[in-house]
Amino acid sequence: MGNKKLAIIGYGRHGKDTVAEILRDKFGYQFLSSSEASAKIFLYDLLKDEFGYNSWQECFEDRHNHRERWFDEISKFNTPDKSRLAKLIMQENDVYVGMRCEHELDACKESGVFDLVIWVDASNRVQYKESENSCTVKPSQADLFINNDGTELELEFIVSVLYKEYLGGDTSEHSYAM
Repeated sequence: MGNKKLAIIGYGRHGKDTVAEILRDKFGYQFLSSSEASAKIFLYDLLKDEFGYNSWQECFEDRHNHRERWFDEISKFNTPDKSRLAKLIMQENDVYVGMRCEHELDACKESGVFDLVIWVDASNRVQYKESENSCTVKPSQADLFINNDGTELELEFIVSVLYKEYLGGDTSEHSYAM
């Protein structure tokens, strides 16, 4: 590791994981989504009997059907330390993907868990509307805003600029035809 610590936030299905994958594949960042971490750490054990899950992966794959429940359970897990899950994730990762609670994000920013918070937005391309019952973070809480309304190649270019300009990386070995 040794990379700057990042939080990638935004509404569901807007490309947060894709940005993290580009950072991983092109620039060596390690990431974990809050949903995957939560399923592994505590949600599978909590929900397996209620929903009949046979593995944490099955629990994770069904998360979209229970977004409000996941939001509530993660909030409980993060009480009283609102940065608890983030601290666990960042012990072995450079990037936390998918924080959805504004109070948790504020606590992480106050305690220095992240060096940079990035909002990923595809509002003109994605018709999915996130409920405030499952996501209270706002674009104004981020340090940077990535518009993901274009192609994946355009997103790769935007992430390479982010890497070079904000993360201090060298992009000379990476080329993008536009």
